[in-house]
Amino acid sequence: MEIGLYGLGRMGGNMVTRLARGGHRVVAGNRSPGPVDEAARHGATGSSSIADMIGKLKTPRVLWTMVPAGEATDATLREFADHLSKGDIVVDGANSYFRDSMRRSDELAAKGLRFVDAGVSGGIWGLENGYCMMVGGPADAVATIKPILDTLAPPNGWAHFGKAGAGHFVKMVHNGIEYGMMQAYGEGFELLHASEFGMDLHEVARVWNNGSVVRSWLLELAERAFEQEGSELRGIKGWVADSGEGRWTILEAISHDVPMTALAHSLFARFTSRQEDSFAMRLAAALRNQFGGHALKAEESDRTAAADRDPSKA
Repeated sequence: MEIGLYGLGRMGGNMVTRLARGGHRVVAGNRSPGPVDEAARHGATGSSSIADMIGKLKTPRVLWTMVPAGEATDATLREFADHLSKGDIVVDGANSYFRDSMRRSDELAAKGLRFVDAGVSGGIWGLENGYCMMVGGPADAVATIKPILDTLAPPNGWAHFGKAGAGHFVKMVHNGIEYGMMQAYGEGFELLHASEFGMDLHEVARVWNNGSVVRSWLLELAERAFEQEGSELRGIKGWVADSGEGRWTILEAISHDVPMTALAHSLFARFTSRQEDSFAMRLAAALRNQFGGHALKAEESDRTAAADRDPSKA
């Protein structure tokens, strides 16, 4: 089968390689030429623009975008639509908001195009292990791209969950759960790290990964991280980003009256990780001092200034 794939970041580039290895004809496109040249070295046909990419495909065409969610995806889909013909299929493999996918499906359907939303999980390991694919969209369009999905996913690694938006909805909840799992591992290992036993955290992860009920791929990655960085994880700043799915999951939980205490906590914990000096925690410390006389710790700059005035306070 042939496909045009636009957006050759870490995920998109590896997907092109996996598809080419699987015997598909892949026309690769990207905003900058370097990744296109790299894709060509892995068996793809390069293209210089979206129009050029589409021109190198036979009808009915399959176009797959792997650009960042949001306006970048909207702009890419608009440009796709300018060059496509009725009956062509457009697949969005980004972590898009599912309601955006529903809107995009309607917009493209009005132009005679079929839209498929594919939530993709697997990260940089997907090239060798395959990608978990959560798919939404018209059944006929999904049936057409089945050979592509079969190649990208490991055995039993993809499913069609319903109309447009369903794939990205499942991926959104998947990522929300991922937030909670990561936070649970983080808190558990923090307690182990703080204990009096001088734990080798790599050894803990290794043992847990062999037969325990908390074993998982995430825990395998934790074991790998401790092996590479040591139990102290020195040199890694505790600053954690979020790409939107956790927020959307909590918003949907609120709209459906579904309690998600663990997932909400894990999202807010990421916000806390980005604060060099939390104002909320400063106020909490001040209040404890006011009602209980609990000692306050000076900021680093204040301690330095005090030491300069009086070396005994250093």
